[in-house]
Amino acid sequence: MIWFIALALLALGLMGAPFFALIAALALMGFYGQGYDLAIVAVEINRLGEMPVLVAIPLFTLAGYLLSESAAPQRLVRMTQALVGWMPGGLAIVALVTSALFTALTGASGVTIVALGAVLFPALLQAHYSERFSLGLVTASGSLGLLFAPSLPLIIYGVVAQQLNTTPRVSVDDLFLAGIIPGMLMLTVLAIYAITQSPKINNPEEKRFDWRAARAAIIDAKWELPLPILVLGGIYSGRIAPSEAAALTAVYVFLVTVVIRREIKITRLPAIVREAMMLVGGILLILGVAFALTNYLIDAEIPTQLFAWVQEHVTQKWLFLLALNAFLLFFGMLLEGYPAIVVLTPLVLPIATGYGMDPVHFGILFLANLQIGLFLAPLGMNLFITSYRFRKPVTEVIRASWPFFVLLFACVLAITYIPWLSLVLLQRP
Repeated sequence: MIWFIALALLALGLMGAPFFALIAALALMGFYGQGYDLAIVAVEINRLGEMPVLVAIPLFTLAGYLLSESAAPQRLVRMTQALVGWMPGGLAIVALVTSALFTALTGASGVTIVALGAVLFPALLQAHYSERFSLGLVTASGSLGLLFAPSLPLIIYGVVAQQLNTTPRVSVDDLFLAGIIPGMLMLTVLAIYAITQSPKINNPEEKRFDWRAARAAIIDAKWELPLPILVLGGIYSGRIAPSEAAALTAVYVFLVTVVIRREIKITRLPAIVREAMMLVGGILLILGVAFALTNYLIDAEIPTQLFAWVQEHVTQKWLFLLALNAFLLFFGMLLEGYPAIVVLTPLVLPIATGYGMDPVHFGILFLANLQIGLFLAPLGMNLFITSYRFRKPVTEVIRASWPFFVLLFACVLAITYIPWLSLVLLQRP
């Protein structure tokens, strides 16, 4: 009977049933089988209101939507192009940095491809980069940034991991710090590759740093520049909490885009807020039912049983870590970010800690795999977004993205087997 219900839920998922409904059904089925009052699911959803860190989700989301609707992406591209565009591979580095920053602020890689890709892809072609390299760069850079604060996936992983009472405890502040070096590693590796792919420019005038252009671009972006300094500086220094940083970000972005620059009209504001809050509502609904499912899994000791099974068949830690990467990549390709986090974390995190992994290290490893799983062939979501946005066959996008995937997977292996990269800023071994 249980297998029949599980297969029925899988079939409903393949037919497009809402993801939160499938999670809720699994939780209800589990609690019903154990004889619990099914009101416990509603209690778990209500428990969301007791978590102060969740205030950060709607505020950061609203700030990201406001930024994407303004001309801020174009100003960021112009400024970074003026500052580093003269270097070998400069424009490609501009694409990597601005995409990572934009994805960190919006929490949505697809938005980055759509919003920035329209600016970056033609610019790369105009700068004589090959079409294949440019297509792969835009696709890969769209998923960068998930490891940098104030990335919503970092916050959501922290919220879910806190329900598992790991030792040591997981905090969002720790995750923000832990993602800095691994994220910079990925950016640096791709930047070096971009330099090797830099086209030869015959006119030396095109390679000179233009002080006037840089000064004009910095002045043009004068309202965007304080944002990462104020918000990220406050978070990384420990002076403000993530929820306070979210409030500061939302207020600042609102004042800049609506009041000062007036790029978003007041009449347009309700539609933007509605669109942003629809995403937030979906995230919170998934989190609520995921809490219920996590509660059931812990009560039924399913993670403990899974750990015993895995430990029986995989005795060496290095082999477990390799299998873990393959597992996370596979589901990162199939599941879009937030569902992957809320479903897989309660199942896999207890197994990982059983093998001696730090839960913060696991979180960075998890999101690093998720980051590249988004454009893993053949089903990575970003492959189809790029294909649709630039009207290119998916097979062409896959070929263009493959070198970037190989490089980033090498970075993932380094993050996996060198915990120091994630934990050094936390002063953990």
